[in-house]
Parts: sequence; C-alpha cells; structure tokens
Amino acid sequence: MWRLRYLALVGLAIAALVSGSGCALVSEAKPGAAASAPTSIGQSTPRQTGTAPVTDGLPNVAEVAALVRPAVVSVATQEISLDTFLRPVQEEGVGSGIIFDKQGHILTNNHVVANARKIQVSLPDGRTFDNVKVVGRDPRTDLAVLKIDGSNLPSVVMGDSDKLVVGEWVIAIGNALGLEGGPTVTAGVVGALGRSITEPSGDTLDDLIQTDAAINPGNSGGPLINLRGEIIGINTAIDTRGQGIGFAISINSARPIFTQLLQQGRIVRPYLGVNVATLTPNIASQLGVRMIEGVVVANVQANGPAGKAGLKAADIITQMDGARIKSVKELVAAVQTKKPGDQLKVTYSRKGTEQTVTVTLQELPSSR
Repeated sequence: MWRLRYLALVGLAIAALVSGSGCALVSEAKPGAAASAPTSIGQSTPRQTGTAPVTDGLPNVAEVAALVRPAVVSVATQEISLDTFLRPVQEEGVGSGIIFDKQGHILTNNHVVANARKIQVSLPDGRTFDNVKVVGRDPRTDLAVLKIDGSNLPSVVMGDSDKLVVGEWVIAIGNALGLEGGPTVTAGVVGALGRSITEPSGDTLDDLIQTDAAINPGNSGGPLINLRGEIIGINTAIDTRGQGIGFAISINSARPIFTQLLQQGRIVRPYLGVNVATLTPNIASQLGVRMIEGVVVANVQANGPAGKAGLKAADIITQMDGARIKSVKELVAAVQTKKPGDQLKVTYSRKGTEQTVTVTLQELPSSR
C-alpha cells in the first residue's frame, strides 16, 4: 500500500487501541522519489462550502468542486534523512490538507508532516504561509492538525460519513503528484464502507471509506467530499495490488481525533493491554470450543490492565459492561468510550466457564 505522498522513505506504524488487528488487506511500500512543492496559480474567491445542489443523473462535479477547492491547501515539507553512507540529505515532499474553520486550522495526514523540519502551506488563491504551527499529531490514526494565521480564509463544512451508502458519488481533491496549477479534482463512487487496512507491522486503520475516485501520491490529507460539498473523508492510502482502489479516513472517525488535538495537542487513549482476534469457526475448532461469538485473547501484555485483572491467553471475551462483544471492532469501540482510570467489567469464557472481572484501564503508552 502506498502512503499518498511524494516523500522519501519514512517508517510508520499505526497501532490499534487494544493492540488488536483485523484482517490484512494490503501491504505497504513507500515511494522513494522526491518532488518540489507545487506552485499554486490562478485566483479564486473563497466561499463557504456545503451549499452545492444535488441533481439527478450525473453529478455536477465542477460546481461542487468549486465550493471546496479554495480551502484545499498544498502542504510542502522539508526533512533531513541519512543516505546509505549515513550522510544527512535534505528531502522535500508535498501533501494536501483542508482548512476546516475560519481560524485557519488545517486537517491533514500525520505522515505528511511527521518528520518535517519546515512546513509551508499554499492556498489555490496564491497565498503562501511559512509560519505554520503543528497543533498536534496522532500517528495511530494518521491524522494531524496544522494552523495558519490569515484573513478571509476559506473553510469547509463537515458532513456525516455514517450516512454514506455504497455506490454514492464522491469527489476527491488534492495535490496529486505535486503538479503545478493547484489541486486536482477527480470523481468516483463509494466502493465499500468500514474497510480495515493492515500495515506490515500488523497495526490497523479501521472504518475507512473505499473509493474509486482517483487518488495519487500528493493527495494525502486532502478531502473526499459528497455532492453537497461536505467533507466525509480524508484521503490517506491506495492499494497498489490493483488499480482504482483508494481509502479515506471517515470524517466521523476523524472528528474526535482532531477535536482532542485542538483541545490538548495530543490524544489520550485508554489501554486494555491485550492482543485479540475475532472468534471464527476455524479458531473455535482449534481451541476446542463450541462458541460462535466473541473475541479471543491471543496474548496479554505484561503488567497491563487486563493482565493485572487476571485475563489470560485463549480467554474468549463475550461482554463488556454487559454489552455483547462479537468482534474486535466492537471491543475497540467499547474501550474507546472510556478514559484512563475508568473501570470496565469484562466477561469472558475460560475452558467453558464464564467469569467476570473488573479491569482498570490505563493510558496507552506512547511509542512515538
């Protein structure tokens, strides 16, 4: 899987909140070429988005894109890395971002700015900002918030990605390949919802929107929008095993992340301390159990909350706070509703015997 940017090789891992993962869909390879920051040309008048009409038949892509395109920015970066002889070399890259409020806050991908020593933001109207503040980054969800100071900044309207349906028209806007002349506009449909992609490290990005709207390196951090001109996703990855399949982080997944980054500058997560897998008939057969629903504990992390509460490998978690748990996604969602220090009642089956323990959640240790 290509990360969508034109930067040199940079390692990146994104971990699930409970150190669990779903199914592996793609593998990742980073582009090695570098590109200069694009020069935006042309003038446009900033307009508030979210007012484009929805028409029958083919979508009016031009009219919808005109509402959002003024707020899509180029994010040019410079970073220092080491060559094969351990000599420092400067590398340049370009990604995308979207201004989401009148204060100049920009939502983008973490991998666009993660190792940047210098960040420059350019708007389609020709304005360039060098004094860019990194408000906060979250490698685990591949999101980051930047800030620029300016007047009459265009902004966008956030949509509701939970209302998306498969087959719905969507539009992607971003600085594809760092080409000159401002953001590129492409259109397609929602191919699937709720996708998960697994990084080579085994870490997972969940609740992704799959689309065939063409997205390329440089599109990272740019918006995926619906026909009302509302942002419903942040473009982040493509599958290099084929053609025409890209993935965007749903805006409903991104919203609590960028909100907390705005408030605290970092993400504080609860930590259960287990590696888990959704129970399948094959796993149940291997474990010698007749259960058909639950989440299997693959291993328990030493001195983690679950381990301290007595959970062990091969336990099958069936409930959390009395709610049924049928999949890893449901387990992660249950943990996400809590804060570090909160207690969580976990019901599990061990060798056919059901037990319930109280787990006191901790803050997820930072590895970055």
